[in-house]
Amino acid sequence: MSKHTELHNLIHESCKELGFSGVVLVKQGTEVVSESAHDYANRSDRLPNTTGTRFGIASGSKLFTSIGIGQMVEKGVLSFDTRLKDRLDIDFPHFDEGVTIHHLLTHTSGIPDYFDEEVMSDFEELWKERPVYHMRSLKDFLPFFQSNQMKFTPGDRFHYNNAGFILLGLIIEQQTRQAFTDYIESEIFQKAGMGNSGYFSLDCLPSNTAVGYIEKENSWRTNLYSIPVKGGADGGAFITASDMMNLWEALYSYKLVNEETTRKLLTPHVHVNGEVHYGYGIWMNQRNEEIYKYHVMGYDPGVSFRSSYYPQLDLKLSIPSNRESGPFEVTKSIESYFEI
Repeated sequence: MSKHTELHNLIHESCKELGFSGVVLVKQGTEVVSESAHDYANRSDRLPNTTGTRFGIASGSKLFTSIGIGQMVEKGVLSFDTRLKDRLDIDFPHFDEGVTIHHLLTHTSGIPDYFDEEVMSDFEELWKERPVYHMRSLKDFLPFFQSNQMKFTPGDRFHYNNAGFILLGLIIEQQTRQAFTDYIESEIFQKAGMGNSGYFSLDCLPSNTAVGYIEKENSWRTNLYSIPVKGGADGGAFITASDMMNLWEALYSYKLVNEETTRKLLTPHVHVNGEVHYGYGIWMNQRNEEIYKYHVMGYDPGVSFRSSYYPQLDLKLSIPSNRESGPFEVTKSIESYFEI
């Protein structure tokens, strides 16, 4: 049995055991080592997922926002140390004036979040007052946090924050005079060769796009009424597994931002816990002073996603799913196979 067959069988067994729904793509160097699709993109019509199916990736999209900010830095319109108040013409009455782009990118700003996991456990609770079908632009999120108090002094600690990335997206919109999603699609997706990816409205999904499923007590429903109708700077893009591979390759070949800016994105700016650090829109694991894994992830009702790059092995994984779990466990089984 070849090594590729052995890995493919391992993935198949792992996916079967988990009831995984989605795509698993493994690439080493320029070679696709394993690629497989599992379960249904549309359960009602029994349409299977394919290796070319598009999936929502929730917060996995934050890396795109960070790259967009990196492009703004290269244009000279801001720096990573620029203060929020100096680049966004929106009033935040209780925000610390010392909040910078760096703080927002690293989740160390201390600003209030629109979905604070320390206060709220169910993402769907957000939409009781403001229906998801109204959430079509970045400014639609401002009423959730704009007038709230700071949580802590900027730079004090890491606290995962979606609102910070909403503000980064608004900065991109103000600087480019374009809708955030239009800018990312033209300046990142097109340049990276991500021809099948985009920010699609849940009520108007293109063909070959997986529907997200929420499962409870042996029943399921779609996530149509559970997440914002259209994604933005903090999450919600749709990608194919192979398009995500193209993103990694474009990033590491400096097609999106130059080498200096790329290194800035991939620097471990803040320690999260254990081996885990955070750069600009990207997680990284460090062992013996060496980063052995860069990764992005996303979780929403009906969505889960993991994509990783292991520089020592030149190994990349892309695992999107239209269920709420699976990619983490599949990633772990692949890492075990490669003895990572």
